[in-house]
Amino acid sequence: MIGTGYVGLVTGACFAEVGNDVLCLDVDARKIEMLNQGGVPIHEPGLAEMIRRNVEAGRLAFTTDVDRAVAHGTLQFIAVGTPPDEDGSADMQYVLQAARNIGRRMTDWKVVVDKSTVPVGTADRVRAAIAEELASRGAAIAFAVASNPEFLKEGAAIEDFMRPDRVVIGADDERAIAALRALYAPFQRSHERLLVMDVRSAELTKYAANAMLATRISFMNELANLADRLGADIEMVRQGIGSDPRIGWHFLYPGVGYGGSCFPKDVKALQFIGHQSGLPLKVLAAVEEANEAQKSVLVNKITSRLGDDLSGRSFAVWGLAFKPNTDDMREAPSRVILPELARRGARVVAYDPVSMPEARRVFGDAPWLRYATTPMEAVAGADALLILTEWKEFRSPDFASMRASLKTALIFDGRNVYDPAFVKDAGFEYFAIGRR
Repeated sequence: MIGTGYVGLVTGACFAEVGNDVLCLDVDARKIEMLNQGGVPIHEPGLAEMIRRNVEAGRLAFTTDVDRAVAHGTLQFIAVGTPPDEDGSADMQYVLQAARNIGRRMTDWKVVVDKSTVPVGTADRVRAAIAEELASRGAAIAFAVASNPEFLKEGAAIEDFMRPDRVVIGADDERAIAALRALYAPFQRSHERLLVMDVRSAELTKYAANAMLATRISFMNELANLADRLGADIEMVRQGIGSDPRIGWHFLYPGVGYGGSCFPKDVKALQFIGHQSGLPLKVLAAVEEANEAQKSVLVNKITSRLGDDLSGRSFAVWGLAFKPNTDDMREAPSRVILPELARRGARVVAYDPVSMPEARRVFGDAPWLRYATTPMEAVAGADALLILTEWKEFRSPDFASMRASLKTALIFDGRNVYDPAFVKDAGFEYFAIGRR
């Protein structure tokens, strides 16, 4: 498993869990040292225990030794980062470097599997890079390249991997397909979930899935903003359309915008692919524009209620991660909302169950920001409460104590956690996203 980021660690640990012998490679020596000492560099429920269990069983190990890694596995999964370039395209340098490392060292047949989210055509580039390295060595060694995109939700990645909706395999080599079928057999014992297709279709499937989900979120956010204007309740609308089996319930929850490592990056990358192909994707351009605008909606509600100048105001913020059950703050709405409050003169006291160490790295020593050890500590003396992440522990607070602690009984709920009528009866002014 080349790369011990989110995808590589979860994939490697889950493969080891069903009995495979997995070696995870990373060039970051500090990360490998942490893993070898029992630490885990990311927060994902159940992952630390799974890693510990499989390391102790001898099925999972970590290394910085490229020679050892290439020699170890017939199946070589590339799960390195593909960060966005300035033009929105995926940076492929780490993927191609991994391919070249394999080509320089392989001595027998390998299946090289692209697990990273990569543009259409990457398998061809990986194949060419390996072939070039083999040719420079004068080595005639057969190999196959396949695409196996991941569909993991942060916060539920282990459940998603162990009980997948589908496993997409893009390959045209029957021996490689057979090897991947055998690898994934333990994860689909009840019924066949493997979808075998050509490589380019598999590469596009990953981008298409994330772009569709991002589209649903932006669509619901725009409907929620319209509901605000019309005096409708977006929760009633959500129930009305979600009950239609052609639409379904998933990803219909409005809020302050999507974030994380996948949706923003993949929407940009797919747009870049479209432009490169001479076919601009107009819907996705609108999805991205709507999402960026949505991150300002809550601040607009605050300034409508309290004025543009927030000097001397203090805000409690519950939730910093882009979603619950993760410490991931990449592209999180909090990264836009908190600095905007500070720009208007406000101070912020923030609480998040797991992402405050990451927030300290993101925001540095910002003089306008401090961190609370409990949710109630954050609200003490604040002019209002902002909810930016829907952690479970925020769902049923002591509203009487909260009202007594707040300077003003004001809640700006960016995730529609509460029932408006209930909160109003508890004595609060409540501003949510598209709720009456």
